[in-house]
Amino acid sequence: MFLRNEHYEQSGGAAPSSTGRALVLTTELSFADRLRANLAQIDWTPDLGARIGSREWFRGLATCTALIGACWALSPGFGQPLIGSSAAPLKGKAWENARAQAIAPLALGADTGQRMAATDLVRPLAENPDRPTQAFASAMSDGDSLASVLRRAGMLKADIQRVSDLVSGALSLDQIRPGTRFEGVLGRRAKKSDPRPLEQLSFQPAFDFRLTIKRTANGLTMDRQAIAVDDTPLRIQGLAGTSLYKSMRAAGVPSGVAADYLKAIATRISLSGDVAADDTWDVMLSQRRAATGEVELGKILYAGIDMGRRKVRLVKWSRNSDGDDEDDNGAGKGDWYDANGQTERQGFMGLPVAGRISSSFGMRMHPILHYYRMHKGIDIACAYGSPVYAVFDGVVNWAGYKGGYGSFVGIRGSGGVGTGYGHLSRVLVRNGQRVQRGQVVAYSGNSGLSTGPHLHFEVYRGDQVVNPRGFSFSSVASLTGAALRAFKEHVSDLLSVRPGTGRKSS
Repeated sequence: MFLRNEHYEQSGGAAPSSTGRALVLTTELSFADRLRANLAQIDWTPDLGARIGSREWFRGLATCTALIGACWALSPGFGQPLIGSSAAPLKGKAWENARAQAIAPLALGADTGQRMAATDLVRPLAENPDRPTQAFASAMSDGDSLASVLRRAGMLKADIQRVSDLVSGALSLDQIRPGTRFEGVLGRRAKKSDPRPLEQLSFQPAFDFRLTIKRTANGLTMDRQAIAVDDTPLRIQGLAGTSLYKSMRAAGVPSGVAADYLKAIATRISLSGDVAADDTWDVMLSQRRAATGEVELGKILYAGIDMGRRKVRLVKWSRNSDGDDEDDNGAGKGDWYDANGQTERQGFMGLPVAGRISSSFGMRMHPILHYYRMHKGIDIACAYGSPVYAVFDGVVNWAGYKGGYGSFVGIRGSGGVGTGYGHLSRVLVRNGQRVQRGQVVAYSGNSGLSTGPHLHFEVYRGDQVVNPRGFSFSSVASLTGAALRAFKEHVSDLLSVRPGTGRKSS
């Protein structure tokens, strides 16, 4: 150690005055410190390519020889492995990444979606390798067929024919509904230009079963799996509010069912005058629920409304040709009966086509023959080709050309009441066919003695023509005996359904 003071002065005494030179104070170092300092100044690893033969060079050679000797002494010897710890097994994402670099996934078309980085060992292929299997999914569209769906998937022609034969044994190929989804796997092919053989195919052609076709040692075989279906109707209730239709739609009632409900209720009450906001409506419709989760809603089965002091409960019920009664089952046919087993139709007859009355019933000057004669109906001016609807149920007793009426349709109803529709452009029904109220039977036109597109509409009571305007009808029919008992049992089953759940109460 040393202490340096460049401006040292001593005022007083006999000390000499400062001459501007520093004073250095030193201490004696120990042997270890001196040895450590000397060793630190030695270069133990000099450049052996420079100053060859010098003291520093030999010192570097000695260092190199000592290091080699130490490695030789510590080594296990030639041919002996170096013992070390093995790496832990890969898991999770690390294993997936390593698997993506393996040979087997690459041979299967790199199903992991990852690619191996190219190295010098990678040889470019002349073309991409073909996948040994190929999955496909397709849906049948309107006007499509099973064979065309499988052909688009790239299936072998012989397998398409075999699948068609197997499926036709379970149901008609024409019964496969549009929108049916097909899922399958195609196998390996000999050449890329060849179609693939089928390995597996699965689809649900109907609501209550599913078909699975697989390739086995005996070729393609089919397995049919039944699907449990619950046919319990769906019941929905709600308050009428400001709009009965809007309230039903907000509660999830399909638009067609809501419209049928309003038509049925309107035959018994006035929707505008009798229904209050706090009245409760009640509707049931057919429903099929598969165990696989699909739901299929059908037609309306029950229409009811609770107006406090008065309740209306209507049930759809159909009568077959043998005179026995059976429930409608969602087919949309039959008549509305109240809960007591009576059906009633009443009201004024509406126009069979959308338009305006251009000529009334009675005596008039014929626009073509130019003389006074009886006009047996009314003329309704409308656009050419407008749909013509039957105004009530009946049987067609005339469908074809009828003199000055042109193309004509006549319908005979119950109670001796009949209707006629003339000057048509196209007839959609045939003689003897039973039609229902609201069914389209023809399209308006300008055939026969006509001066322009319109519909001539007639109404008969017995053998006499009557004025269609203001004509009203009413009919009441009651169920009796076994028919009434079957109807009552059906009504009891419907009313046991709990609202909202679609399941019967326990």
